Amino acid sequence: MLQKLVSEDLSQMGFMYSKSMSVGGIDGCFVARSGYTGEDGFEIAVPPGSAGGTHPVVTLWERLLQDSDVMPIGLGARDSLRLEAGLCLYGNDLDTTTSPSEGTLLWVVAKRRRGEKGSFVGSERILDEIANKSATRKRCGFTINGAPARAGTPILDADGTEVGIITSGGHSPMLKKGVGMCYVKPGLNKAGTELFVELRKKKQTITVTKMPFVPQNYYRGP
Repeated sequence: MLQKLVSEDLSQMGFMYSKSMSVGGIDGCFVARSGYTGEDGFEIAVPPGSAGGTHPVVTLWERLLQDSDVMPIGLGARDSLRLEAGLCLYGNDLDTTTSPSEGTLLWVVAKRRRGEKGSFVGSERILDEIANKSATRKRCGFTINGAPARAGTPILDADGTEVGIITSGGHSPMLKKGVGMCYVKPGLNKAGTELFVELRKKKQTITVTKMPFVPQNYYRGP
C-alpha cells in the first residue's frame, strides 16, 4: 500500500531501516520499516503543518483510507499483536529496575562490552548477573486455556507459594487462547513448566512457553 504513495523502492529497505521521503505528496516524512506487531510494516512520522490548515497527518490518514485494502485498528489489536510476537511493553514488562539479564534481553549487551566492569552504565550489576547467574527473577512467556490472566496477577507454585507476577496478558486471536509475559524465580522459566494463578477464585494452570508465540515476519531486505 505504501509503495503506491512513494517514489523510493521500498524493497531495498530492510527491517529497522529508515529514510526521509515524500509520502502521498507530503514532503519531509520520516519512514521506518519497523513496527510493534511482529509483522512487516512501516511507521510514518509526518512533519508539523501550518496553523489554520488541514494537518498533514489528517491528509495522509484520509489518503490511506481511500484504498479498500486499508482498515484502521486500535490499541487493543496492537497489544495482542505485540504479545503474540513476544515484544515487551515498557512500563509493564520492563522498567527502570529491570536488567537485561532479568528481562532475557542480554543480546543488547555486546560481547566486547562484557569483559570489563565500568565499560557501560549498569555494568557492575549486569556483568555480575551474567557471570554468577545472580538475577533473582526471569522474564518468560506463558499460555493459559480459558480466561486470560492479566497484568498484576500473582503466580503460584504447586504448594501455593508466590513465585512470580504477570506483567502482560491477553487473548491471542491467532492461538485462540490466553498468552502473556511474567517474571518468575530462576529455574521456573523453562518451557513446559506448569505454574498456577487464581482467576475468579479458581486455580488455573499456566504453562511457561517459548516466545514468540506466533512467528515474526519482519522483512529482512535483499
